Amino acid sequence: MMMRAVVGLWVLSAVICVGRGHHHLGHDDDKTVQDTVADGSANSVSLVNEANQEFSFRLYRQLAAHADSQGKNIFFSPASVSTALAALSVGAQGETHRQLFSGLAFNSSLLTQTDVDQAFQRFLQRANNTSQEDASEGTAVFVDNGFKPKPEFLQTLKQSYFTDGFSVDFSQATESADTINKYVEEKTNGKIDQLLESLDPNTVMCLISYIYYKGKWATQFDPKLTKQDDFNVDENTKVSVDMMNLEDRLHTYHDRELNTMVLQLPFNSSYSMLLMLPDVMATLENAISPNHVTKWLKAMTRPRRHEVYIPKFSIKTSYKLNDVLSEMGMTDMFGGRANLRGISEEQGLAVSKVVHKATLDVDETGAEAAASTAILIGRTSDLPGDVLKFNRPFMVIITERNTEKILFLGKIINPTI
Repeated sequence: MMMRAVVGLWVLSAVICVGRGHHHLGHDDDKTVQDTVADGSANSVSLVNEANQEFSFRLYRQLAAHADSQGKNIFFSPASVSTALAALSVGAQGETHRQLFSGLAFNSSLLTQTDVDQAFQRFLQRANNTSQEDASEGTAVFVDNGFKPKPEFLQTLKQSYFTDGFSVDFSQATESADTINKYVEEKTNGKIDQLLESLDPNTVMCLISYIYYKGKWATQFDPKLTKQDDFNVDENTKVSVDMMNLEDRLHTYHDRELNTMVLQLPFNSSYSMLLMLPDVMATLENAISPNHVTKWLKAMTRPRRHEVYIPKFSIKTSYKLNDVLSEMGMTDMFGGRANLRGISEEQGLAVSKVVHKATLDVDETGAEAAASTAILIGRTSDLPGDVLKFNRPFMVIITERNTEKILFLGKIINPTI
């Protein structure tokens, strides 16, 4: 019953799309057009992928500089945030759309909204076709049963972002939040169990993206070698951690420019965790870019034997992204100047809140990570050496080696908090 209203609109929209006229082409013309479209599509996917990588580090730096993040671990999913914002851009117009594209690092002179939508379609298809991994990504939209979105908006979400659609009564704020939280909890294997703590009853739409990844190390750590050891939070603070130990042939790279040692720990798949141990954290986090990740992965051609020490840890993070995204230039969507007329004919719609939660568990067998982003829309009226010991603050990336897609990114200051 809950899905009927939204799904009905998707069906209507599909009929509208199918009903458009077609111009008949000869076989040669047809092949030429197909080849041209394929080349253009591949180029667009590459441009969007590069933009997503750029956005990852822009958002990281913004979070790291924020007062609320001082002295805290940072961990989030750039892929989840960019997917949610890209889906929102489907319904944005004018200056609001321009700000979203610019904030997401999309080059609007080279990319159209359709290019972006098709690229995310490819990304989500690839993520969910990785049968060797326990991994999933997706989106959902929860629409108030008294609100009428445009059929073409819902159709694009369904077709390009594989969005699940639900109709809810947002005037029942507690029940609606519970419904959304249970959906996200199920999709993230119980890791994100309370994405939304509260809901404004004036909410008319909630756009969700989620990501879940669980991988086993290609070479697992022996639990018998895990011992209590010190982790140096700063010059004056030490905490006791369970320090895992592994001796194996591993890929490493010493980045002299950043005075950082980089270790690649592969999962038994195409995914890897990159651990970066800098001499000075600020030097790394202020300069790190997608080019550095590319350079590191290309330079790691010969594995060498290393003895590695990494803390076993489990962390959870939570962010309200309104201020952070505004500081990245995405201002209009939050106020009276928001132009979300691609979502609905209704005037006065704006984003009221963007929240993001993430978790990361690292132990002897592997790593498990999850994240979810919620965009709430309402009415405006309303780290050289053979021994590598990660015993001081370090950064972490989970990436897909072939595409260099950054699934998760963060900084571990204190593994015990």
